[in-house]
Amino acid sequence: MTFRTQKLINPDDTLFLFIDHQPQMAFGVTSIDRQLLKNNTVALAKSAKLFGAPIILTAVETEAFSGYIWPELLDVVQQNPIERTSMNSWDSAELVAAVKASGRKKLVIAALWTEACLLFPALSALEEGFEVYMITDASGGTSLEAHDAALRRMEQAGGQSLTTITALLEMQRDWAHRDTYDGVMDIVREHCGAYGMGVDYAYTMVHKAPQRGGFAHEAPHPAGH
Repeated sequence: MTFRTQKLINPDDTLFLFIDHQPQMAFGVTSIDRQLLKNNTVALAKSAKLFGAPIILTAVETEAFSGYIWPELLDVVQQNPIERTSMNSWDSAELVAAVKASGRKKLVIAALWTEACLLFPALSALEEGFEVYMITDASGGTSLEAHDAALRRMEQAGGQSLTTITALLEMQRDWAHRDTYDGVMDIVREHCGAYGMGVDYAYTMVHKAPQRGGFAHEAPHPAGH
């Protein structure tokens, strides 16, 4: 049995909050490659969904400025975002009510931009007694300096930084949990770069699983034959 600790996020005590993953907000991000940012955000949403943790989406000024939330994220979460005008999503009574109605005290937050739409609600939630975990690679700032400075400020206030892959593995924790094992591996293979490539290699070359994609390579012939 996996040792349970309150120092780690657990699917039954954690809520995932995605703030302003919208085109206009992404245009301003320079702290991380934008395609990598989208990849990590979608992987994080798939992770939360796999483990049954509640998810809340919120968007700012969708039709006036920011555009619609990325369709890849909506495809995973499949819910209408909470619309707002405030840079600080914690100023939205609807959003705060939804967070509190979940009964969860751990908030995993990813947002654009780090220095505003992540920083402001993170500090506000911390002040109200929530535990806040900032996903550094599913958030982005207008500069690396702005991103890093905001993370330092949140950490100094009690927030904790982690990455997408950490959140996924922290919820899995034990490979004996077979009910989520295949789902975790699917996320890893699709979204986790070298780690996913290593899993594919182990599946096919070590464990002799069939190749995916419906195309099988012929084994190479020795030189000279």
